[in-house]
Amino acid sequence: MNDDERYEAGMKVRRAVLGDAHVDRSLNNLTEFTEEFQNFITRYAWGEIWTREGLPRHTRSLVTIALMVSLNRSEELALHLRAAKNNGVTHEEIKEVLLQTAIYCGVPAANSAFHLADKLFREDDGT
Repeated sequence: MNDDERYEAGMKVRRAVLGDAHVDRSLNNLTEFTEEFQNFITRYAWGEIWTREGLPRHTRSLVTIALMVSLNRSEELALHLRAAKNNGVTHEEIKEVLLQTAIYCGVPAANSAFHLADKLFREDDGT
């Protein structure tokens, strides 16, 4: 694929995983400063990696959640916790991943992730 094709493929996956509302918000908030970076992540994160056939999107979501916990990236974690349902990931599977992160990333990291996930899931469920 050339860069334009990679961008289009990436945008398709990005929209499928994150949802149109999030992607539209990101595109509407582009600035001259952030435009190249947004293009870059669409082409490479979404167009090069998330389009690969080696792992299903379901698994990529779970891996990404674990990585965001390990890196203490709560903003990205929230984004991927919400998006995981678009890839068929259940709350139970997320709980299992967060339990796994307690062992390999540390209890404080998992504790923060559990609180964030619980808050987001309650908001989504309206409770």
